[in-house]
Amino acid sequence: MQQEFADRVRVTIAGGIAQVTMIRADRHNGMDFPMLKAMSAAQKLLRRRRDVRCAILHGDGPSFCAGLDFKSVMANPRQAFVLYLRLWSPIANVFQRFSLGWRQMPFPVIAAMHGNCFGAGMQLALGADIRIARGDAQLSIMESKWGLIPDMGGAVLLRELVAIDVAKELTMTSRVFSGAEGEALGLVTHLADDPLHAARELAAEIATRSPDAVAAGKFLLQRSWLRGEHGALALERGYQRRIINKRNQRISVARNQRKVDTPFAPGRITR
Repeated sequence: MQQEFADRVRVTIAGGIAQVTMIRADRHNGMDFPMLKAMSAAQKLLRRRRDVRCAILHGDGPSFCAGLDFKSVMANPRQAFVLYLRLWSPIANVFQRFSLGWRQMPFPVIAAMHGNCFGAGMQLALGADIRIARGDAQLSIMESKWGLIPDMGGAVLLRELVAIDVAKELTMTSRVFSGAEGEALGLVTHLADDPLHAARELAAEIATRSPDAVAAGKFLLQRSWLRGEHGALALERGYQRRIINKRNQRISVARNQRKVDTPFAPGRITR
């Protein structure tokens, strides 16, 4: 299955693995309004697909995503003003959902990072569950260079990965750092010469596990990570109740004990 959205994002699904590719290579996949909408449409599509076991975020051409395309955005002042007004909304806006929307998916999301990964691109990658980057990739939380702050979920995403002093330094300086330094800082999970190939291999490995256990594990860790012990343990018990002795858990036991290759049922854990 393959589908394109606004000539900006292509979604390909094969063997339960979805590849979400930004296809604005001539602009290093700079994010503009069409890409913002296309990514939202891709998320909606995948959220409905119970057969997807893992998704990979990837950028066509020389870069993952070089950030917000200011020239394109400012060429449409009316639409920019409409989105500006949403800063007063009490709910997450479309910019924030660009990255945070991937955390709501009931399957793991892997970002395969190469070339430039700046600003919006960096926050998109942080919205993934796992990040695999080339050692020579160029990363930056670049918003302060343009007089802004990381407002696409950056505060939520950074706090789970690095100490506050590191987050402040990277936010305040907008300095560019390599994928290798990103790994040392905790912003990159793994380094690979071919991040997309490595992401596909990891996705295939994850797909051998119960989709309910994978989804429940993802949501449990996200919801409990910064909670106190009492709340975290309550979430742990709750998610275990939802999957224990259910069909996919029984299949997992059979696959391990009897070495059978029984296929898993579609996942049932959505939040």
